[in-house]
Amino acid sequence: MQKLSYEVGEVSQPLFKETIIKNLKRVVEKSGKQDALIVNAQNYRVTYNEFFKEIQNAAKALVALGVEKGDRVGIWAPNRYEWVIIQYATAYIGAILVNINPAYRKNELRFALNQSEIKHLIMSKGFRMTNYVEMIESVSPETKHLESWIVIDEEWESFIKAGESVTLEEIDTIEASLNYEDPINIQYTSGTTGFPKGATLTHMNILNNGFFIGERLNYSDIDRVCIPVPFYHCFGMVLGNMAITTHGACMVIPGEAFDPEIVMQTVQEEKCTSLYGVPMMFIAELNHPNFNNYDFSSLRTGIMAGSSCPEETMKEIQQKMNMTEVSICYGMTETSPVSTQTFIHDPLEKRVATVGKVHPHLEIKVIDPETKEILPRNQQGEFCTKGYSVMKGYWNNDEATKQVVEDGWMHTGDLAIMDDEGYVKIVGRIKDMIIRGGENISPFEIEEYLQTHAKIESVQVIGVPSFKYGEEVMAWVKLKNGCTVSEEELHDFCKGQIATFKIPKYWKFVDSFPATVTGKIRKIEMREIASKELNLKEERIKK
Repeated sequence: MQKLSYEVGEVSQPLFKETIIKNLKRVVEKSGKQDALIVNAQNYRVTYNEFFKEIQNAAKALVALGVEKGDRVGIWAPNRYEWVIIQYATAYIGAILVNINPAYRKNELRFALNQSEIKHLIMSKGFRMTNYVEMIESVSPETKHLESWIVIDEEWESFIKAGESVTLEEIDTIEASLNYEDPINIQYTSGTTGFPKGATLTHMNILNNGFFIGERLNYSDIDRVCIPVPFYHCFGMVLGNMAITTHGACMVIPGEAFDPEIVMQTVQEEKCTSLYGVPMMFIAELNHPNFNNYDFSSLRTGIMAGSSCPEETMKEIQQKMNMTEVSICYGMTETSPVSTQTFIHDPLEKRVATVGKVHPHLEIKVIDPETKEILPRNQQGEFCTKGYSVMKGYWNNDEATKQVVEDGWMHTGDLAIMDDEGYVKIVGRIKDMIIRGGENISPFEIEEYLQTHAKIESVQVIGVPSFKYGEEVMAWVKLKNGCTVSEEELHDFCKGQIATFKIPKYWKFVDSFPATVTGKIRKIEMREIASKELNLKEERIKK
């Protein structure tokens, strides 16, 4: 009888059935004097004892602000120590942290504030060329629930000081009333279709997922983990922070955003043992002109996720960066996020060609998308996962939840193949979601915005191959009769309204779109045409 594409994770290590703070308290008792969080850009360095005290102070400040259990608190900032403090402080009092992408523009910010009903927003003054204060002042009149916002750069100290009116007993009483199945985090994802949806995650979801990620990396309190990936994304706050604190290891933050040289400098100065990134980050480090000036001898492991890793890049990471135990992770925000992960001693081909094996306490299967039957091994079908990691649901969107979660199974929309050993290979997506540098981008969202341009009749957005980002965004545009428009004009139309990473890099003006006899747009054919044209264009440039 043919073996089916179904695997169950081992269960020898029981799940944590406790809150994030109860878990952290035990870690502090054991590793209190160890380094917990280092942010050189802010000249910030604390031990676990100091880290926990700062979390308590921030939790008291939130209570003084009027935050109650279940209230949504937004965090809108790049990577900085206050982000981490707020992550754990909200968990302390049962508030639901809502991650807001630092790249969001007005439309996206307004949507997130209203959809998740954020009452209080903790935010940076700005990031890169964007003034957050001007933006929040502009959109706040159009929000229904927002009561206050605190600008970290100017008001953090006064915010913390206001918490002195709240006692430690008060926040401990709140914490004692919490349940590990309470929602604790909302992360917006484009998912597989449509507008962003707020994946609602619990203490149990992210605490356990973080722990088992760290277990597969063999983390302990001697590890120092460099995290250049963003906190607003599950890569930063779960694979990063939660995997690290559950093991008493140290979080090392190189800067607000990715800079290859600062990352390499941080690894050397802090003697990091682990480094994270999407493939494009590692490629940028390896190809940096000053790469050979840095010492990577302290590294042993790390995580690469977001898109597939070229074999040569993996070889270079192992040989030139000393990361012989690097691991590949696969998952989605809706599953907290990791469902499969390679082991640190897996052969090179498994770490390049696959995304590893099932995580503990989870079930995975590959099914026929039409019949829903589990397929035999080595056949392509939809990847599904089930277990503690599956989200509570999309916030205020039961209909969208029902579309992807069935009998506890999360239907990912990804096409996968499971081999005879249980290793999974992701080979594509059923839906049209674009993954650019680890960012999930909904074509529909971009299409809806571009459709508001006065000269556009219709538009279709696709992802095209990119060596650097995995995929780039491309828009096929059909203009209204008699209208003309330049690529620059359309780019400017998007600028400041949708996130920079969502703005199409490529534009193609057409009279019609490839379609089936029933009128359904054939995006597969569009991608094939675009890929050939872009390759020919590159060849002409080289000649």
